[in-house]
Amino acid sequence: MVAAAEMTRESPILADLPRLLAEAHRAVESLYGQAKARIGAKVTAERKLSAHLIDREQHAVHGLAWLATYAAVLRELSAYAARLTEGQKFGEIEQLLAQIAAGEYLAQVQGGIPMNQAEFARLPELGLTRTDLAVLDRPPVQALLTDGNNAAARLRLVELMIAAKGTATFGDCGLDDTLEEMRLSMRRFVEDKVAPNAHRWHLEDAYVPMAIVEELASLGVFALTLPEQYGGLGLGKESMCVVSEELSRGWIAVGSLGTRAEIACELIMGGGTDAQKDQWLPKIASGEILPTAVFTEPNTGSDLGSLRTRAVKDGDVYKVTGNKTWITHPARADIMTLLARTDAKEPGYKGLSMFIAEKPRGHDADPFPVTGMSGSEIEVLGYRGMKEYEIRFEDFEVKAENLLGQEEGQGFKQLMQTFESARIQTAARALGVAQNALDVGLDYAMARSQFGKPIVSFPRIADKLALMAAEIMAARQLVYHSAREKDAGRRCDLEAGMAKLLGARVAWSAADNALQIHGGNGFALEFQISRILCDARILNIFEGAAEIQAQVIARRLLEGGN
Repeated sequence: MVAAAEMTRESPILADLPRLLAEAHRAVESLYGQAKARIGAKVTAERKLSAHLIDREQHAVHGLAWLATYAAVLRELSAYAARLTEGQKFGEIEQLLAQIAAGEYLAQVQGGIPMNQAEFARLPELGLTRTDLAVLDRPPVQALLTDGNNAAARLRLVELMIAAKGTATFGDCGLDDTLEEMRLSMRRFVEDKVAPNAHRWHLEDAYVPMAIVEELASLGVFALTLPEQYGGLGLGKESMCVVSEELSRGWIAVGSLGTRAEIACELIMGGGTDAQKDQWLPKIASGEILPTAVFTEPNTGSDLGSLRTRAVKDGDVYKVTGNKTWITHPARADIMTLLARTDAKEPGYKGLSMFIAEKPRGHDADPFPVTGMSGSEIEVLGYRGMKEYEIRFEDFEVKAENLLGQEEGQGFKQLMQTFESARIQTAARALGVAQNALDVGLDYAMARSQFGKPIVSFPRIADKLALMAAEIMAARQLVYHSAREKDAGRRCDLEAGMAKLLGARVAWSAADNALQIHGGNGFALEFQISRILCDARILNIFEGAAEIQAQVIARRLLEGGN
């Protein structure tokens, strides 16, 4: 990295960076406010939002969601800088990460925010004029636009990343010592038990070994956020983020085992009776029983209001008939949180009910050893280790006492209460996948030599690594913020949605760029980046596809969300 050393004799760090970040946030927040007003006017008819007009203006509406997300990222980068400055922890690597991320995101706001590889949210399409864009001409914003993300800063950051190799993260994440110790504990477990085997398990399309599942239970992974009275650890969602990130950094399948428990516990805590809580929560916390979520149907996707699986009361049981798809880890699960229609006359969401459906554990040869339930495995590119299934229910019996909350018609409402936590947790998994991509990309760039020197010496390689690290840190701040909002008891569907929307894009971008650093070897199955790329791709689809996520965020904003 001689070239980087020569370029960075004068520090590439911008003076008074916390102030510049605060000004950048204010500028983008101003643009967002104006765009919201103008798009709102275009999608309002007779003084209320029009679903038809929102669909017609979908590109601009989704662009508004992305602009709001970028404003939130800049806000959290500003808050991150302020916290670390106050604690005297805003060192060189932290400052470079923050200014590179801010400089890049400001440039994207100015030129076009990538909603994916081919679609961009450009300010004129959001109803903004050249006069409105004058806020980007303010000197603090221009300083970040011009020099925040320049060649000297990127090369210096990569120098520091190489020097810091072996640390849990590049730069201080802004968490307290307890959470950082939790990160290190999970990191040691992953490096010892998961990382050396994950690629082999993926290539063999094998389950996560039960020994790993049992050790996760002993580490408290399934009990993190449950109250102590139910056998939980009583920790906050920030702890869930740290644990999910580090486990997913080893392999997303291991990180996702906790998601099954998180969803089931949220449903039972939010909608269950006292008896149901006492019966099921301690067993989930201890790992004695493994849950899975059974919601999606072949022809409904995100449109749960069209769900057709029926549950008909017959004495002391409900008989369930219908088809489900994309069900994760169902064969080895002991209970299913099962969404079905109990009132055929009630259309849409109102006729749906949630059940805690018991079943025996199965295996590959006999995945569903119970009357009324059958299924076939869906072969997948990535996100292996738990296995996906299509499931058919034919008069499958569920005890009536296992109707969640003992009240029909509450299923969709109960499910909605879990979305915040599920999306925060998914965003944390995305961080782990992205960090894994950065890890292997940097390792390969340091080890691979071309034309007589390591390829990390070439600026285009170093640029990729620097931008990956900066985006991961920026997304991380948004994820942690959403978790803190949840822990404070505040509504955070917007924050959770934004964290998931951005985290999924960052994971895919990091994996794609890390594969590019590998060149042709990245296309070989023997290199783990091939697995990471496949795992990253699902994050833009599950827990709300990116398009659905943007739609939900934008509608909340236009309805009056901040």
